[in-house]
Amino acid sequence: MGLFQPTPNIDTTTDRTRPLADRMRPRTLEEYAGQEQLIGPGKPLRTQIERDDTGSLIFWGPPGTGKTTLAKIMARMTKAEFIEFSAVMAGIKEIKQVMADAERARQYGTRTIVFIDEIHRFNKAQQDAFLPHVEKGNIRLIGATTENPSFEINGALLSRCRVYVLLPLTEEQIVQLLKRALADEERGLGAMKLRASDDVLKKIASYTSGDARSAYNVLEVAAGLAQSSSEPAEITDDIVRDALQKRTLLYDKAGEEHYNLISALHKSVRNSDPDAALYWLGRMVEAGEDPLYIARRVVRMAVEDIGLADPNALSLCMAARDAVDFIGMPEGNLALAQAVVYLSVAPKSNALYTAYGAVQHDIEETAAEAVPLHLRNAPTGLMKGLGYGKNYQYAHDLESRVANMQCLPDNLRDRVYYQPTSEGIEKRIRERMEEIKKLRTVTPQNKHSRPSKESR
Repeated sequence: MGLFQPTPNIDTTTDRTRPLADRMRPRTLEEYAGQEQLIGPGKPLRTQIERDDTGSLIFWGPPGTGKTTLAKIMARMTKAEFIEFSAVMAGIKEIKQVMADAERARQYGTRTIVFIDEIHRFNKAQQDAFLPHVEKGNIRLIGATTENPSFEINGALLSRCRVYVLLPLTEEQIVQLLKRALADEERGLGAMKLRASDDVLKKIASYTSGDARSAYNVLEVAAGLAQSSSEPAEITDDIVRDALQKRTLLYDKAGEEHYNLISALHKSVRNSDPDAALYWLGRMVEAGEDPLYIARRVVRMAVEDIGLADPNALSLCMAARDAVDFIGMPEGNLALAQAVVYLSVAPKSNALYTAYGAVQHDIEETAAEAVPLHLRNAPTGLMKGLGYGKNYQYAHDLESRVANMQCLPDNLRDRVYYQPTSEGIEKRIRERMEEIKKLRTVTPQNKHSRPSKESR
């Protein structure tokens, strides 16, 4: 059998050399755990499977949520040939061969489901190779991906597929799967007569982040340790701790979860929630995110959401960045924690962020008028004769230190960009700006320029 030959619909789950996760793979929808929103009675995907009218599909969800298993169950229920291969291993030549075989099989009345694991790893040319065969109905394509299809699958192929989102399994669902594996003598660990308390199974479930495959792997390792360490064999907390080694955290530094977590951190800071901010920070740090990336984003939070309401916020965040760079990790995690807590409890203002956005809009949408003559330097006689610097008012010569002088171009004469809030230091800034406004209205306009060193 070649690498891309159809996988025969035979039961290999009793082969004891296969991993527990593979042996315990559900064979029917009744055995399948989770995803009730898709395959519960009367739900959309369940109805389409029962009608044998699924078309081509994309399953999008984190690891261990049953994407491959569901595709295999669909093939079994619809009596279709099931061709499975990974996007990591296949090229255009292999794809074309599979498509040709599927087209011939269709002529003999055989339906083919082509399942592609990690379809997001295919480039555009490889994805395009499926298009004509999906359109003709030669194959039913099922792609599995942990990445957002909107970004990773080209629009032409995506428009021909229904996208279904698979959710992480709950702790309760994982516990039930583990109990089933401990009891099943045919495919699971039942012959080992192992004992495990509900608390121990919950610990495995909580540490595997909704990933059934990971939970099965931990249970299998723990079972081996338990069998060799005690009689009667019991899976204990200590054994689970040894089996886990390191908690499985769902994270992809280049994928959607990366952006989801930094978004959660930023929005928790903005909403003045230090506990949530610390949690999301910890999720990123413990999953191995680049600490300097986090530090850069924390600096951005300081200027976007706190601004001049607390000018010290920026200094503290820059110090945290330097601390992370200087002492490294894991010691630097406390510097980041200090920064996000400070930002969370600091007074908030997006006045500067809004002001600069308005400036960018005006630069883009209005004419770039010349700098007013009275604001220009006049280092030569010619320039002075042309009016450069004429009627410039030197603020330090005035008692109020505020000149009644236009500094914006004429087309933006009275434009107001920065509107400070009443939060923190900005309250004092707002009061000072109101004072400046009053001083400007009562200051007479100077009629003569006041030249100075370096044009002042």
